[in-house]
Amino acid sequence: MKKFLIINGPNLNLLGKREPEIYGDRSLSEIEDETMDKLKNFEVEVDWFQSNIEGEIISRIGESMGENLEALIINPAAYAHYSIGILDALKMVPFKVIEVHLSNTNKREDYRRAKLTAQGSDIIMEGLGQDAYFLAIYSQLI
Repeated sequence: MKKFLIINGPNLNLLGKREPEIYGDRSLSEIEDETMDKLKNFEVEVDWFQSNIEGEIISRIGESMGENLEALIINPAAYAHYSIGILDALKMVPFKVIEVHLSNTNKREDYRRAKLTAQGSDIIMEGLGQDAYFLAIYSQLI
């Protein structure tokens, strides 16, 4: 069984309410359920974590180093643009790191184009909408 950890950063608990024209109309809980439904024929275990607090995200990344993960999938949200702490934590993990963004940040405001955390990621997937989490996991199964 392949294990994955998905970490979601600030404001992702507001999906479905916050700018649905950009991020989609489903809540994070609905996305989790739909993703797991799509993965039901695969032998995977997925742990979902969301926090608006940078230190909690860093702590969860640190805890993951003791887990036997196939990959850590992270949507750092706004922290992608400036969190050296999250970047440093990502650089320490011994498994693949996949950074996802629901929107194509290159088509958005200038400040969203620079992704500091990408320097600690092996794969960047963005602009795939609410299917990004499923596609990130699926990319490691094929």
